[in-house]
Amino acid sequence: MMNVYFKKYFWFIAGVIINSFGIALITKANMGTSPITSVAYVLSLKFPLTLGQFSFLMNLVFILLQIILLRRNFKPLQLLQLVVNIIFSYCIDLSMSLLSVFHFDNLISQIIALLLGCIVLGLGISIEVAPDVLMVPGEGLVRAISTVANKRFGTVKVVFDTTLVIIAVIMSFIFWGRLNGLGLGTIVSALFVGHVVNFINRRFPLLPHIRSIA
Repeated sequence: MMNVYFKKYFWFIAGVIINSFGIALITKANMGTSPITSVAYVLSLKFPLTLGQFSFLMNLVFILLQIILLRRNFKPLQLLQLVVNIIFSYCIDLSMSLLSVFHFDNLISQIIALLLGCIVLGLGISIEVAPDVLMVPGEGLVRAISTVANKRFGTVKVVFDTTLVIIAVIMSFIFWGRLNGLGLGTIVSALFVGHVVNFINRRFPLLPHIRSIA
């Protein structure tokens, strides 16, 4: 049994790490960032904390909101999202640091980096979800809202991501009087990553193996 749990959590953590690298690659393309990190990225451009550090703080809020919404239905196991939050946030900053040697300073290289980032992010999400053990705090909050509101997960996810982007846009105009930290990359990742996830879920042979671990 311990071996089964080890394998499941190994793949889950692997997915989280890949996920964080995809977010960093999208961000480094300098065309915006993914919706889930849009608020954190705008804040990181204004205040002396990194994208990973602001992501960590936001994810703490997401976990707290899950507890408030679900109350007694919040399973103690989901407190492991705190550990996931540490790994996820650290890996975002680590990935940003590793990618700092690359400079995407023309449109073609930016588009390539953006699309690669979306593919990597989609792969990470697919692997992260396959073991069915935990969720990153943002997805956990979406699931909590969908449970309480009795709405489809996908519908709530779209509204959730859209809300984060709107908040980021408002913050951007408050801080600088213009759009900063958001752009085509934010829109593309919002529209494209879901399709990547669906494609990988259908075609990637490793995922059935991960799902079958028992």
